[in-house]
Parts: sequence; structure tokens; C-alpha cells
Amino acid sequence: MTAVTILSHWLHARLQDDARDWLDDRLARATSDFKPQEFYVSFGLMPRKLGKSQLDLSDAERTQAEQACAGWRPDLWNISDAGRVLLLLSSSTADPRDFTSRFEDLCRNADVGELVALYRGLPLYPQGSALVDQAAEGLRSNIQVAFEAIAHDNPYPRQYFDQAHWNQMVLKTLFIGTTLNRIQGLDECCNPDLAATLRDYVNERLAAGRAVSLELWRCLGPFAEDDMLDQLEQRLHSKDPRQQQAAALALAANPAPRAKALLKLADEMKTRIEQGQLTWQSLLQTPE
Repeated sequence: MTAVTILSHWLHARLQDDARDWLDDRLARATSDFKPQEFYVSFGLMPRKLGKSQLDLSDAERTQAEQACAGWRPDLWNISDAGRVLLLLSSSTADPRDFTSRFEDLCRNADVGELVALYRGLPLYPQGSALVDQAAEGLRSNIQVAFEAIAHDNPYPRQYFDQAHWNQMVLKTLFIGTTLNRIQGLDECCNPDLAATLRDYVNERLAAGRAVSLELWRCLGPFAEDDMLDQLEQRLHSKDPRQQQAAALALAANPAPRAKALLKLADEMKTRIEQGQLTWQSLLQTPE
């Protein structure tokens, strides 16, 4: 099933008759008799007409989503998010040539809730590569929830971002203090340029006497050399178990002989990593 079919089915199952009738009417207009002003008004009215309750998907519905688009996480969406994305997707049927400009216009004039919906829908839109510039603009947003709608639980960055955009996203995630763990494809997209920037960031933070995020080592660890391996060795011997575990995870991803030798000093953690008992996710769930 397509995303349009899936979203339509989910909404029909959750909406009262009057809300369902209103949505069906607006979708029909967007599909066969598209009028820009009417479309924009309908887009804005979604929370008032459909409500803001969570989709609250079943396991079967989550499976449907994954089969339609790998990495799609609509279980985090609310009903108005689903309605807005469905309306926008339906509009592409009427006039696919203008989809990119329509998406950009909506983003430029959107309130916070609208931005979140627009960016959450990125992996589902046609001509995904044409939307990269607008998605990159979203990364520069000062609105954290809008930024996270792109960065978190979204397969679009992994699929379409080049290395520069990817690195920008990861760095900003660290700068604003939100988690890296919800970035899809984080490990596979780590790269030496990002690691070099993070190395400078670590040195600046340490020189200023400031703490370094545990998650940072997930991106820096695989490429750590010299002074950064020194830092990981120090953390391996820290009195803080979470620092020890982060260092062990970072060293386990590093192929250098010195990294492997250091990890042997933490044999118990090395075994837990190999058995899948110690992961970045489990580390983040450990109380501070």
C-alpha cells in the first residue's frame, strides 16, 4: 500500500463522521479541483477539524508503515500531522510539477505545528531530492521541535543529505543538547570530516572546563587517534560508570591496534558489547 492509502485508512478509522466527511471533501478538492488558497486554508484547519490526538498505532499498522517506507515512524505523529501530510500528498496528484514550490511555500509561512508535520512527512513526498534545500533550511531553525522533526526518527536525512548537510545536522544536535540516538543511520554515516570537527569541539570544551556529551564519542570514536584515544583511555578509567561505558563503546568501533588494546583493559564491558548487552541505547537509559 502507498502512504496515501495507509494514511487515509488510519484517519478514517479514527475520525468521527463530520471530521471524516470534511477531510474527504478537502482531499477530493486537492486531487481534482486544486485551488491554492483553498488548499492552504484546509492545511491550516487540520487541528481544528481533526483534533490533535496521537495516532496510537497498532503493531500491525507500524508494520504497514515500515513496509511502505523503511524507517517511517508515524507512531510519533498526531492526527493533524497525518491529515496535513495526506492533503499535501494528495495535491501532488493534481499538479505534481508544483509540488516542490508548494512545499517550500508552506514551510515559509508555517506555524510551529505545521512545520513539524511538513518535516515529518519528508520521506513520503515525491521528488525527495528536490526538497533538500528546504530541509537544510529547517536544520537552521531556532525551533527545536522543527529541527527534531527532520533529525529524529526520520529516514529522509540518511537517504538524501550529502555529507555537509549530514554533519551540520549532527553538530547542531549536539550544540542544542538533544539526543543523537534518534538519528537514523547515525553509525553508518559517521565520517572522518565530522570526526575532525568533533575533535576540535572536544578540545575547546575541555580547555574551557566544560563537559563533553557521552554521545559525541559515538561519532568520534571510530576515527579517534592520538589525543582522542588518550581521552578515551582516561574515560575508561573514570569513576563514572557511564563514562567508562561510552569509552568502551567508542573503542569497540575503532579498528586501530591501540584502540583494541585499550578495550582489552575493560574485558567485562568488551564482552557485554560483543553480546549486545551494552549499546549506546542501553547506556542512555542508564541513570546518571
